[in-house]
Formats: sequence, structure tokens, C-alpha cells
Amino acid sequence: MAKNSPAKIAANNRYTAKAYDRISFVVPKGKRDEIRAHAEACGESVNAFILRAVAEAMEREKEKE
Repeated sequence: MAKNSPAKIAANNRYTAKAYDRISFVVPKGKRDEIRAHAEACGESVNAFILRAVAEAMEREKEKE
């Protein structure tokens, strides 16, 4: 597989900065590996798993209102 050129990397970074918000959070040592393993077992990336978990929690909370 060919490496991305510096120009392509820069273009991807500009697009990502424009199109996405970034949220950072911390977890206790060892929990990251547990989350990663669970996401992989579900056939998802860690990001997709977290997005799905948040969406499901928000939907549950909305139903309580």
C-alpha cells in the first residue's frame, strides 16, 4: 500500500477539522483495551461503538421525558 503524501495528509486533516467535532475523554487504565475488545467483538471501530452507545443512551433519556 502506498504511503499518503504530505499534501494528502494535510488535505485530510483540513477536511476533518471542517467536518467533524472532536471529543476527548479519559478512562481508567485497562478500560481502553476492554472497550476496544468489545467494539471489535461487535464488528465496530471504537469510534463507531462509542457513537452508537451515546446515541442509544440519548434515545433512552429522551423516552423518559
